[in-house]
Amino acid sequence: MSKTIQKQNSNRQASVTRNTNETQIEISIDLDGTGQSDLHTGVPFLEHMIDQIARHGMMDISIKAKGDLDIDAHHTVEDIGISLGMAMKQALGDKQGITRYGHAYVPLDEALSRVVIDFSGRPGLEDQVDYKNNSIGNFDTELFHEFFQGFVNHALVTLHIDNIRGNNNHHIAETVFKAFGRAVRMAISEDERMQGTIPSTKGSL
Repeated sequence: MSKTIQKQNSNRQASVTRNTNETQIEISIDLDGTGQSDLHTGVPFLEHMIDQIARHGMMDISIKAKGDLDIDAHHTVEDIGISLGMAMKQALGDKQGITRYGHAYVPLDEALSRVVIDFSGRPGLEDQVDYKNNSIGNFDTELFHEFFQGFVNHALVTLHIDNIRGNNNHHIAETVFKAFGRAVRMAISEDERMQGTIPSTKGSL
């Protein structure tokens, strides 16, 4: 059984509460924030990565999550991605006046990653990241894909993630999440020349 409550206002802010038998999640997002995060998920490395999204995306993100971490972190990580995608979609509304497309390259020492995003209204994920080990500390690197898949499915975006080079798993993950934050920041930025219009020849996204 699941229950979702969504609240939206005209200031590009949204709050989502999503409760299932596996997780209970509350997310608030302000797309025009100052890069602050308040994260209580029980998954420290994921919090470190979401903090990168907030800081480099210049958005404020608050997350409270309780999940079945006694089993593993899969449900919690995936459902946080789902809830963040839902909040992003709600905060953007009809997407009038946004740039729509965003991209970023981010290096960290030997690692380099590229993220390209389109707020297309169509969910699609191409995740080309080859982590060198199965874990970073206690965090299963396979769960990064589940996070982004959950986000994509509910934000309704097309997302391409490519790790171009890297040897250190932490460095690779950090370049991906920083690039994701910066690509989102570009895509959701307001384009003065697109004011009052939807950035699509179809008239809707």
